[in-house]
Amino acid sequence: MSAFVISKRDNGNYKFTFASRKGKTIFTSIACKQKSDCEKIIETIREDTESFTFRKARTGSGKYFFRITRGGFVLATSRKFSTELMLQKGIDQFLKYGTDAETLDFSISDNVFAEVEE
Repeated sequence: MSAFVISKRDNGNYKFTFASRKGKTIFTSIACKQKSDCEKIIETIREDTESFTFRKARTGSGKYFFRITRGGFVLATSRKFSTELMLQKGIDQFLKYGTDAETLDFSISDNVFAEVEE
C-alpha cells in the first residue's frame, strides 16, 4: 500500500513524502512549520486531486521531474526520473493510489525504532 510519510527535519520543520507501494519515494513536500500543515495538505490532496496541477520539467542533466502545484504555489517536488515514461508512471501511481494511501507519522520521536533496538 502507498503511504504519505510525515517526518521532522533537523531544523524543526516538517515534511511529508509520498511513497509507492514498493516503498520508493515519488515526491517530497515543501517544508512546513507545523505538522498540522502537512496533514492539511495531505487531506486536500486526497479529497481534491483535480485542483492540483502536475508541472513536468527537466534538470540540466536531462533527468525528468514534476512539481505539484495549486494556484501557482508549489507544494511538492518529485524525485528525478531517467525517462519521461517513468515520470508519467510516477504521476499515474500517485493518481491511482494517493486517495487511499495511509498516513504514517514518523515525526513523533527522533528514533522510531528505539523499541526494536533494545
